Amino acid sequence: QVQLVESGGGLVQAGGSLRLTCAASGRTFSSYSIGWFRQAPAKEREFVAAISWSVGSTDYTDSVKGRFTISRDNAKNTVYLQMNSLKPEDTAVYYCAASRGWGTQGNLAMYDYWGQGTQVTVSS
Repeated sequence: QVQLVESGGGLVQAGGSLRLTCAASGRTFSSYSIGWFRQAPAKEREFVAAISWSVGSTDYTDSVKGRFTISRDNAKNTVYLQMNSLKPEDTAVYYCAASRGWGTQGNLAMYDYWGQGTQVTVSS
């Protein structure tokens, strides 16, 4: 069982930065890959980034490559999403999720546990 809690969202101007944190409980956290997803109003939840359990692999959706960086600290049971050069189209509720697998990290159905989400709003 893994419980996830996101934090770090807020209101920022375009071009600014935020760092989201996904804090996990559970002794097996290091064996899970962690993904970040986002959902804007009236839109489907979409994949943003993911990091494998071994910290050896990362993946990003094209629209955030070069701007967002995902990292993890297994000793602290925490995953971070550093978001730079934010754009109004990044506005959404951001969720972290945990999966036993890797290779289909963009597939929502592969994730077993989800956090409650944190709101990110980017003003123009």
